[in-house]
Amino acid sequence: MSLKDRINEDMKAALRARDAARLSAIRMLLAAIKQKEVDERIVADDAAVTAIVEKLIKQRRDSIEQFGKAGRTDLVDKEKAELDLLAGYLPQQLSEAELAAAIDVAIAEAGATGPQAMGKVMGLLKPRIAGRADMGKTSALVKSKLGG
Repeated sequence: MSLKDRINEDMKAALRARDAARLSAIRMLLAAIKQKEVDERIVADDAAVTAIVEKLIKQRRDSIEQFGKAGRTDLVDKEKAELDLLAGYLPQQLSEAELAAAIDVAIAEAGATGPQAMGKVMGLLKPRIAGRADMGKTSALVKSKLGG
């Protein structure tokens, strides 16, 4: 079953269970997927859906931070619930050791010796770890390993 099919099945289950909060979050995700399909005239595969989920998770994290600063705990709770739901559609996350090993391999393959090779290393890493690690955190780790 594709990721998109799984999301559709989850929507049907939320409808049957009359779970309004979950249904709203799933519909938001499906709308984002449909928007991408229409904009780019494609049928979203698992990789595209994963990229959309990652983007929405990043938006939720930013919103949680902003709402937290404004003291809006009601909105923070709503965003956290959506974040938890979205995280369930990502593949198993890499551990710290696995991520460090993947970075070391990419640095070795790129022959990187300094910070100027960061783009090349990230270019090698991104397809390998897409959806399985936070790219911001990965970027910071690569930068520190390259001495940047």
